Amino acid sequence: MVEVGLDEHRSMRGLKGKVAVITGAGSGLGAATLHRLSEEGSITVGLDLVPAPDETRAASWHQVDVSNEDSVAAAMKAVIAEHNRIDVLATFAGVAGGGPVHSLASQEWNRVLAVNLTGTFLCCKHALVPMVEQESGAIITVASVEGIEGTEGGSVYNAAKGGVVLLTKNMAIDYARRNIRVNAVCPGFVETPMFDAVMGSSGMADYRDEYRNQHQIGRFGHPSEVAAATAFLASEDASFITGHALVVDGGYTAGMRTGLSDLLGLS
Repeated sequence: MVEVGLDEHRSMRGLKGKVAVITGAGSGLGAATLHRLSEEGSITVGLDLVPAPDETRAASWHQVDVSNEDSVAAAMKAVIAEHNRIDVLATFAGVAGGGPVHSLASQEWNRVLAVNLTGTFLCCKHALVPMVEQESGAIITVASVEGIEGTEGGSVYNAAKGGVVLLTKNMAIDYARRNIRVNAVCPGFVETPMFDAVMGSSGMADYRDEYRNQHQIGRFGHPSEVAAATAFLASEDASFITGHALVVDGGYTAGMRTGLSDLLGLS
């Protein structure tokens, strides 16, 4: 049996030299994914509202408001001008938000949908133009476990992420015959700046342990773990996978835990 080293395996995954556009690349999951795809040999392009961080490994960077179509269209055209193609798109730009529907301001509903759902649509729309022409590509949208099942107070965030999941499936159907794969990653609760802002907010810190314990692995996720799943879906290792919503959640959506396993000696 021939052993393949990690570097050699990565070179065989089909990501080397690919032009990969990552939105929300300034921090958290987007930054981790940009770093991972750079390690895999991709030519990475970062899109974010903020300027490029000093430590970024992006080949190029564009400040973009994903909820504004003119901003997105200009950025994608600039990527084509710079690199001649787009092979991978990963849509990590997102915002938190929610609350009971009866007291949720319409402005808050519109804000969260504009970034999380409409922003995903706009980035996919303008990345798909070159992908259709080149008849190849991989899109990884970023949903959430909260797009798979409900959570207390999730309302607009859950609605947006659920919309991302079904938009992903529809795009997978529409573009498969053009050799474009479209999948979603659905992270559980992962330790990022956005997570810290939510869990550290007034009233939420008391529930942090409960949310952690809902993950069967018994901890929150790391950005690198979501980045690894995204790199897999972008790679040739996932060449027969499209229209899938991959949960990366430490068992959060696996089902309920009652403590019976403790009696079975599995605690």
